[in-house]
Amino acid sequence: MCPLLRLALAAIPLASALTLRADPLATGPGKLECPNGAEPITLFTYKPPTYTDGPLLVVCHGVQRNAEEYRDFAITLAERYGVIVVAPLFDEERFPSSRYQRVGLLDTEGNAQPPQAWTCAIIPKIVAHVRTLEGNPELPYYLIGHSAGAQFLIRLAAFMPGDAVRIVADNPGSDLFPDREQKFGYGFGDLPEELSNDDAMRHYLAAPLTFHLGTDDSTSESYFDASPDAMKQGPNRLERSRACFDAAQKLAHEHDWDLNWRIVETPGIGHEAALMFAADEAGDALFGE
Repeated sequence: MCPLLRLALAAIPLASALTLRADPLATGPGKLECPNGAEPITLFTYKPPTYTDGPLLVVCHGVQRNAEEYRDFAITLAERYGVIVVAPLFDEERFPSSRYQRVGLLDTEGNAQPPQAWTCAIIPKIVAHVRTLEGNPELPYYLIGHSAGAQFLIRLAAFMPGDAVRIVADNPGSDLFPDREQKFGYGFGDLPEELSNDDAMRHYLAAPLTFHLGTDDSTSESYFDASPDAMKQGPNRLERSRACFDAAQKLAHEHDWDLNWRIVETPGIGHEAALMFAADEAGDALFGE
């Protein structure tokens, strides 16, 4: 046997032992770094003191990049449903809107980047890191994001949904319509064929995506996208997401495609992440049938 191969094989038990000795997340609030090449990601965590074997909930912050606050907003969900909460920080310096809300699908020249360069490719790394720490390689996970975080997750659902059980978009400012008339990131227009053909659209509709909408999110406040492209989708966030869902229903019916999207509305709440996460409907959006 090649000496180098023998050495590599001998190292496997040691590597496995080191993995097994990894400390699980501490109970209560915490903070740690997730390896990600030259761009490590800070994670704000919460593990209920009564946690047993519940799933992982990855929480994506809004445009203010306040991941720690979003972790805190989700503590109610953590305690109510017995889940681990992890809120990654996508800082504006490294992850401007083109890399966060638009998931880094295109480079600065408008050309499609390889999937490994997409920001949404970081989510599986975060999940794998937590699974390793918890010693549970099969730990199921759910995704939820509000506003800019919802926009990020909608585009993740389209291009890299992974094995998330559910992807919940709370009050997105604009949506990714399943059409080629609107240019990316409002639709699939101007994208390469492999990212915008019927197969791509069909897979998007099959993603486990839920729109969770506050019925009072009908104003142009709080970093509202009033660009001409966004205004074509509707006059406010609520109407845009309703219209996107209706477009998906119509397309699925026309082509006899599966539609795994849901829409859940919470009455009386506007563009407020803390209230949306605390609402009973948040549990339905995440864990309902």
